[in-house]
Amino acid sequence: MATNLALDDNLIEEARKLGGHKSKKAAVTAALDEYILRRKQKDVIRLFGTIEYDPAYDYKAERKARRA
Repeated sequence: MATNLALDDNLIEEARKLGGHKSKKAAVTAALDEYILRRKQKDVIRLFGTIEYDPAYDYKAERKARRA
């Protein structure tokens, strides 16, 4: 999908250099991927403390059972 955006050339160039990207498109795509990932991580963090778990659950025993 072709999109025309007015972006700060200095920011794009800095992002391209820092990320080692060969093109502006690669830098912008990587930035969007990171933005999306971080937003999803924030959604997961909001769940902390809201999910009940079984205090008797033994994750080490579960790991051993999976290896067998």
